[in-house]
Amino acid sequence: MKTILIAEDDADLRMELKTLLEGEGYLVKEVDTYENTLERLLGTEADLLLLDINLPGLNGEELLRRFRREKQTPVIMLTSRTAEADEVLSMSYGADDYITKPYHPAILLLRIAAVFRRMNPANQNLFWGDLSVHPAKGVLTKGKQEVVLTKNEMIIFETLLSKAGQIVSRDELMTALWDNEKYVNDNALTVNISRLRSKLADLGCDGTIETRKKQGYILWNSEDI
Repeated sequence: MKTILIAEDDADLRMELKTLLEGEGYLVKEVDTYENTLERLLGTEADLLLLDINLPGLNGEELLRRFRREKQTPVIMLTSRTAEADEVLSMSYGADDYITKPYHPAILLLRIAAVFRRMNPANQNLFWGDLSVHPAKGVLTKGKQEVVLTKNEMIIFETLLSKAGQIVSRDELMTALWDNEKYVNDNALTVNISRLRSKLADLGCDGTIETRKKQGYILWNSEDI
C-alpha cells in the first residue's frame, strides 16, 4: 500500500483529497499545522507528497526547494494559479508533476499513478490471467502470440485493467485519454474500444470487454477469462 502525504492548508480540500485517495486504496497522512513545516515533511515517511503551492510561512515552492536537498520523494504540486511561470518554477525546483485547482479527481489519480509507474520502471509489466501486458512496448502477449496496441488502446486497456470487474465510465476513459491526446471525442473512443476488442479476440479473449448501456465498460476479472 502506497502512502501519500498531503500538505494543504484548506481543511475542506484536504479532507476531500483524503477521502478520494483512501477510496483508491492509498494510505493517507496529513500536515494540518504549519509550524516547522519543513521538519514535518522531512520526518514523515511517505511514497509521494501532494504539496500546496500556497502554504502559511514558507510557500510550497521554497519548501520544495529545501525538501529536495534532503529527500527525493516524488512531489506533485497543487496550485490555484495558472501562470506558466509558477509551473516552470515548480518543476525547476524538483516537482515531479503539478495540477491546478480546482482539479479533476480522475486526472489527479492518473497523475499519481503515472508518477508511481515512473518510480518502478522494472515493474511495469502487468498480468491478466495468462495474458501479459507490456505497457512500455505497447504489446499484449499470450504464450507465443503477440498483438501490438496503439498508445490509446493501451491507455484504455490499462484503465479497464486497473478496475477489472468494475464499471468504468466513458467519461473516465476519455479523461485518461485526454492527457495523451488533449481531447478525444465520443466517436474516437468507440473506435478505439472496437479495435481493442478485436485484438483481444486475436488472443482468444473475445467478449472480455462488456458494454453496460449508459454506464460504460467492464473488463472481466482474470479468473473469468
